[in-house]
Amino acid sequence: MNQINIQFHQTRIGELILGSFDNRLCLLDFSYRKTRATIDNRLKRGLAAEFVEQEDAVLKQTKIELEEYLAGSREIFTTPLLMVGTDFQKSVWNGLLQVPYGTTLSYLELAKTIDNEKAVRAVASANGANAIGIIIPCHRIIESNGGIGGYAGGVEKKKLLLKLEKAVSNFK
Repeated sequence: MNQINIQFHQTRIGELILGSFDNRLCLLDFSYRKTRATIDNRLKRGLAAEFVEQEDAVLKQTKIELEEYLAGSREIFTTPLLMVGTDFQKSVWNGLLQVPYGTTLSYLELAKTIDNEKAVRAVASANGANAIGIIIPCHRIIESNGGIGGYAGGVEKKKLLLKLEKAVSNFK
């Protein structure tokens, strides 16, 4: 059986779970997330692997880059990524990687960037299924009316990340 190395990491925005497989990061998420089991099971099935609590070079690098980001000294992550999901989900997550630090897009704008304007709800669903939060910046997607929208880590964490990036300061 393959193994996904995982570590729990306490940060100023809460406890995160990090996971790596084949020298790439496949998981960076809030450990208390409501859909934790769904995300974890998708990774385990997709990689035919089990979680093993063990540190490795990718997890060490991710922790360093994450702390630099949260301190305001890193805007771009260099950790290699492994996305586990459907082709559509991967297209949405790749679209998210194109949203620059300090900016936001609406779900509709994100749908347009992946040439699938009519799939706004599916884009929002794929956004919510993102297993590599912060690095794949689902927090940068807001509602068309300027509302904050949802976030796996909770709306307050989303606001904190957007304020850290100076993306926006006021939300409806």
